[in-house]
Amino acid sequence: MPRALLPLIALAAPATAMAQETQCRIPVILPRPQVEGPSADEPKRVLPIGSYTLAVSWSPAYCARSKGGAKDDFQCRSGHDFGFTLHGLWPDGYGKEWPQYCKPAPVLPRKVVRDHLCATPSVQLIQHEWVKHGTCMPTTPTKFFALSRKLYRALRYPDMAELAARPSLSARSFATAFAAANRGMRADMLKLNVNRDGTLGEVWICMNRQFRYTRCPAHQGGVNDGSRIAIVPRG
Repeated sequence: MPRALLPLIALAAPATAMAQETQCRIPVILPRPQVEGPSADEPKRVLPIGSYTLAVSWSPAYCARSKGGAKDDFQCRSGHDFGFTLHGLWPDGYGKEWPQYCKPAPVLPRKVVRDHLCATPSVQLIQHEWVKHGTCMPTTPTKFFALSRKLYRALRYPDMAELAARPSLSARSFATAFAAANRGMRADMLKLNVNRDGTLGEVWICMNRQFRYTRCPAHQGGVNDGSRIAIVPRG
């Protein structure tokens, strides 16, 4: 792995992430992902990497909105009860634009998909993350997903059941609780993305080129600190 891709945060995996992956049961037969590439709406964009975003999704909210279909069966209808899952590791640029679809990519090897499926429980999303984001980093699929998992496994989470039970919860309060669970993280180092109904969808964690938590730029997006959010409970 190139020196630039070595994560400088602690590599010890927290019990929550490891427990989720340990209990994960991968199907014997997996669907073959579709090849993806740039389009008119999502063009190829080769830019220098200025920072990174580590995005994790709150699976109960995703599954509550799922309209069915085979693509969500493993994540939402296999009895796994996923909590936070890994959306992806995204290289960002030095401004508002980010690199994407830097190189063509064939279908990922089956082993790469299987090794990563318990962190990102969607075969097609794994393919998408490599094509759109991984191809813009100086790495291979195996190393890209290994790095993504290390960063994901290093995360710790607040008591989501307690937060879900609160009658009122602000984005700032959630960000503060999330940051407090992670050494070296502050509330201004993450952004929250919510669904149209106000439920938490994703947490975007800002990282510098050395994969250390860093303050998010103003253009990163996400809801305002004072916004009221809700947490879809597990189970």
